[in-house]
Amino acid sequence: MLCTIKIKVTPKAGVLDPQGKVVMSSLETLGFNGIDDVRLGRYIEIKMEASSKEDAARQADTMCQKLLANLVIEQYQIEVA
Repeated sequence: MLCTIKIKVTPKAGVLDPQGKVVMSSLETLGFNGIDDVRLGRYIEIKMEASSKEDAARQADTMCQKLLANLVIEQYQIEVA
């Protein structure tokens, strides 16, 4: 079956996010007030053949652990459709 895997990679809580700080500062400069924090991450979408959604999720998890996420400073969420 053809599966679409949607992966969100974001900085772990407590990890400095310099890109998020720059965006937050820029938003405040543009007049957007009340912003407490901004965290930036990545969105990855993969279409692949798998025997089941569970198999696709397992493969996606392995992809994240080996390549797509830096597990020291990032966390990830996987959705299979």
